[in-house]
Amino acid sequence: MTITPNRPPPEQDAPAAGVAEPAAAIPSRAQGIELIGAMRGSGYRVPPSLVRRSDGQTLQLTPLLYAILDAVDGERTLPEIAARATESTGRLVRAQDVSSLVDSSLRPLGLLTQPDGSEPEVKRSDPLLALRLRKEITNPDVTRRLTAPFALLFNPFVVILVVCVFLAACWWLLMVEGLAAATAHAFQDPGVLLLIVAVTVLSAGFHEFGHAAAARYGGATPGRMGMGLYLLWPAFFTDVTDSYRLGRAGRIRTDLGGLYFNAIVAVVIVGVWWGTHYDALLLVVLTQLLQMVHQLIPMVRFDGYHVLADITGVPDLFQRIGPTLAGLLPWRWGRPASRTLKPWARALVCAWVLVVVPLLLFSLTMMVLTLPRVIATAAVALGERGQALGQEAARGDVTAVLAQVALMLATAVPILATLYILIRLAKTSLVALWTKTRQRPGRRAVAAALVLALIGGLAWAWWPAPQTYRPIQAYERGTISDVISPVAARPGHLTAGSAGQVRTIWPAGTERPTPDHPQLAMVLVPRDGHAPSWVFPFSKPLPPKPGDNQALAVNTANGSVLYDVAFALVWVDGGSAALNTNSAYAFASCKGCTTVAVAFQVVLIVGESRVVVPQNLSEAVNYGCVDCLTAAIAHQLVLTLNGPLSADGMTQLSRLWAQIVTFSENLQGLPLSEVQARLLDLEQQIKDVVKADSAVSPGGATSSTSTQTPGPVPAPTTAPSSAPGTEGSSTGATDQPGAPPSTGSPTQVPTGAPTPTPDQSTPTPTPIATP
Repeated sequence: MTITPNRPPPEQDAPAAGVAEPAAAIPSRAQGIELIGAMRGSGYRVPPSLVRRSDGQTLQLTPLLYAILDAVDGERTLPEIAARATESTGRLVRAQDVSSLVDSSLRPLGLLTQPDGSEPEVKRSDPLLALRLRKEITNPDVTRRLTAPFALLFNPFVVILVVCVFLAACWWLLMVEGLAAATAHAFQDPGVLLLIVAVTVLSAGFHEFGHAAAARYGGATPGRMGMGLYLLWPAFFTDVTDSYRLGRAGRIRTDLGGLYFNAIVAVVIVGVWWGTHYDALLLVVLTQLLQMVHQLIPMVRFDGYHVLADITGVPDLFQRIGPTLAGLLPWRWGRPASRTLKPWARALVCAWVLVVVPLLLFSLTMMVLTLPRVIATAAVALGERGQALGQEAARGDVTAVLAQVALMLATAVPILATLYILIRLAKTSLVALWTKTRQRPGRRAVAAALVLALIGGLAWAWWPAPQTYRPIQAYERGTISDVISPVAARPGHLTAGSAGQVRTIWPAGTERPTPDHPQLAMVLVPRDGHAPSWVFPFSKPLPPKPGDNQALAVNTANGSVLYDVAFALVWVDGGSAALNTNSAYAFASCKGCTTVAVAFQVVLIVGESRVVVPQNLSEAVNYGCVDCLTAAIAHQLVLTLNGPLSADGMTQLSRLWAQIVTFSENLQGLPLSEVQARLLDLEQQIKDVVKADSAVSPGGATSSTSTQTPGPVPAPTTAPSSAPGTEGSSTGATDQPGAPPSTGSPTQVPTGAPTPTPDQSTPTPTPIATP
């Protein structure tokens, strides 16, 4: 993980107190104070001036405070400092004003020495999401020497070339080559997995070189580089505080410099793969892409956060959450605190606050509610990894042992980080409540009541019940409703992942299932209204008989898309009657919905059949529909063969029918014209197979029947849609409310004597229903 750029947001100075008597001592700056100047490209109406202390903390000062600090040199008296401040600010500043601001603002901020000449005790800000346990790896001089050669990579021509190659490599990897082989290679060989982890960690360090090199290219001086812990995850950092001297474009270039170097790593890795064809290397490219996406998230202090801060010109967005939320209240609109930002910057900051605050609250809530089961799941996984670690150690496979250790750390660290966040948040909140309610007993009582309510909620969520600390199972859904809603035990009603009571019959002497070791079982429950309710003013079509094929799409859900597709191949032999019915019904009673039924039946009559009366029917009905699309397509092909197909002919027909089944499973969303053309092509291919077979020849009857229901035909641009019937098909389509149902007339193709015999075959429909 990388936390970059390490540019501590400037703290805002406290307001000045009342006027005091001039100080007797001559003020002087504390050691290591660096005056950066007014912030360029600021989103504030009055741009703040920036000062950096010796501990690296950057502070925001008002122009008056900055002018006074600039005039302090350890030799000037208070009247002389006041005169220089008056000259630089254009406003009258008296010696008393200087004395008051020195004692109330500049000294408490650690910018001036104490009256006795001693250095001030400074305390850095300690935000929740901050990098901790920092360890310096390179000092500023070493950083500048190491990153100087890389600054050349920010030449505009080089940047354009690298970005174009990177985009082409990403398209090739994700759309052409794929990652299946690389993934299989990595997980089959623990050594390869460790190599990928090592290269990814090194690339994270190279990411920091990008920030430092970008700052140097813009004219700023990068500082120290090192590493620390961010929420218990190891992370690298680079001090690029000096980039505040740059304009908006220079600061954004510094923010994106790390991502640019990730792109360089990806391009180099693709080049190495091109020469070696070592598939596992491609996973390194994937890790770079994932790291880039992760860094662009603006919710926490990653690169995306700093990019947004530099675009708006507001250095610390988190400090603006409170004032922004308070400024949204109508009675605060006219207050000066609500108008410190420029209108466009205020709009962007408000949008960020309104998105980030709910997401952070939601993430915190889900973290609290799911923590017990996540801990239980991690405990099981660690136990399994521990057993695997022992087995690998017994075999003496050092690489596999290291791989198991890495997996165990990847399992344990997120749990520890979650606990750390919750403990830190609780501590910080309690201290803040105690401080803000001091000498206010009423507010402290309300705060205590809220804390007790929160403790009660945590006790409810974390109470050690059997279901609370149950490991997450693969069969569970894991939806938000499953997390928020308590598990309700309702007899006779069970869903995947739920807990309840139901009577079952289990074989005697067998091991009973448990939540940790479930077993498959069949539980019969009522449909309970899960099927679409029949609201139409006519009877529901009868189910298909043996040898028939039926597609029935009934849609009553607003805004939904429902397809029902039935494809069947029927053989009629032994003189049986060909009374097969192919039907497609599409009924809709909803708003903004799409309902399509497609039935395709092929009837092959082998030898002589005394009765051949196939029927091809379609109905498309809108009932109380608004802005809906309804289409029914029935296509039936009847062929008479003199005898059975040869083995080669059956093989060709089987292959063709497999293609037809695949088409039936993927026709949803295809344009109408494409479905029409495809059905015609499939019909012709079936005819060609039959005609080309040397063992048989088509008999006396070849029929492609069709019925057409009236109503407007939906345009091919309507999505998702299905083509209306082709020649040799039955199609019903309507896109108007209240269209009347209609049924096509059956086409009869009689052959032979009128003595009927029963059908000897049944269809093989392939239904598809997508709500």
